[in-house]
Amino acid sequence: MKSYIKIVMVVASVYLIGVILLIIVTGNLTSGNNGTKGEVSALNDIARTAESNQSDLSVLDEYNYGFDYVIVDMTQNILYTNSAGDLTQEKITVETAIQNRYPYIYLKSGDKIWGCLIELDDGLSSVRRIRKRFIIGISLAGLVIILAMAGFGLYINQNVIAPFRNMKDFAGKVAQGNLDEPLAMDRGNMFGAFSESFDIMREELAQSRRRELELQKKERELVASLSHDLKTPVTGIKLTAELMQMRLSVKKEQDPEISYLEQEKQKEIAISSEEMDILSADAEGIRQKAEQIDALVSDLFASTLDDLGEFKVTVNDEDSSVITSLVESYDNRKLVTTEEVPKVVLSIDKNRMGQVIGNIISNSYKYADTKIDISYRLSEGYLEMEIKDYGPGVPSEELDLITNKFYRGKNWQDTDKDGNGLGLYIAKTLMQKMNGDLVAESDGYGLSVTLIIPLS
Repeated sequence: MKSYIKIVMVVASVYLIGVILLIIVTGNLTSGNNGTKGEVSALNDIARTAESNQSDLSVLDEYNYGFDYVIVDMTQNILYTNSAGDLTQEKITVETAIQNRYPYIYLKSGDKIWGCLIELDDGLSSVRRIRKRFIIGISLAGLVIILAMAGFGLYINQNVIAPFRNMKDFAGKVAQGNLDEPLAMDRGNMFGAFSESFDIMREELAQSRRRELELQKKERELVASLSHDLKTPVTGIKLTAELMQMRLSVKKEQDPEISYLEQEKQKEIAISSEEMDILSADAEGIRQKAEQIDALVSDLFASTLDDLGEFKVTVNDEDSSVITSLVESYDNRKLVTTEEVPKVVLSIDKNRMGQVIGNIISNSYKYADTKIDISYRLSEGYLEMEIKDYGPGVPSEELDLITNKFYRGKNWQDTDKDGNGLGLYIAKTLMQKMNGDLVAESDGYGLSVTLIIPLS
């Protein structure tokens, strides 16, 4: 807006200068009539002087009226003239004065006309001078306006057209994917802020691309990690199944050298207690490996649903005792010690709440392998459920990161712990979708995860 006001002021100034020049150059426009009136008055003065000095017209030499004139008698003889030109070539008479539109006055002595005073000019010389000055003034004013238009054109080119051309080239580079070259800006032109907004957009697009590439890298790492994590329990399941088949086949086969009676007796022998324990352990191994696969696939599926915006949560009123049931169902190793839950009504999705608690307890099993204490306290409109283990904890600089998607800690590759960096991310996402939250804290003596559960 300031630039626009400056432009208007410059144009107005140029226009004013042009008007002033026109006024100065054509200043005699109205003085022409005054000049004509002055010439008529001068003719009258000359006529009176000539009439008073008929016998000696040389008296007129003492006066300078600024124009040429001649006095002739009635026979057209020149009695007096102040013209320096040669008048012999042209016969000056009243008739020629009338033809040439020369002003003239008859000279009298009493009632008798004795001569005629003729001005050697048609009276339009002042008009010609005015016309000439007017043309010069118009030309100068036009030249000033043309120069002003040229300057304005250069200003428009530098401050409007050039910035738009730069933005056009910039848009082409952005369309081609070149987001590293900034847009050249000049805050002095009227589009400076507009150009700055375009460059901010470029920076945001560049950051978005970097985030996308980083996310793609993490997703590839996740696929590789999941492939490895899934392969391990699957291999264990295969080996366990093969061992069980081998034991059963050995039990089923009979030694041909044994007598018929002994073979019949072996058929009646049941599986021993020791063999039952071995088979039970094998079955437990299969179950645990299957649970690992199920947890990995569930986390990956939940993460995919969240990316697609289909991570649905249905909140209902639930008695707080449901929390105790959920903790017991996920405490497979019986490491959890819990306080009594305050008797309140919670606003939660029971299944999603179970998923949250299960992910946290599973993390404690994996990384802490210690007892787990659960305590409760009521806060304004919320039930705060603190789940604390006594493992190595999490460094303070990583506390804000462990709930990020795919984050597994800086030193996860140096450990033998399987994981995909989705457990706490999914737990926090679900709590927020239930209008609650998840807060992680670590004091160097384990990790404390507080679930902020909304009351009904």
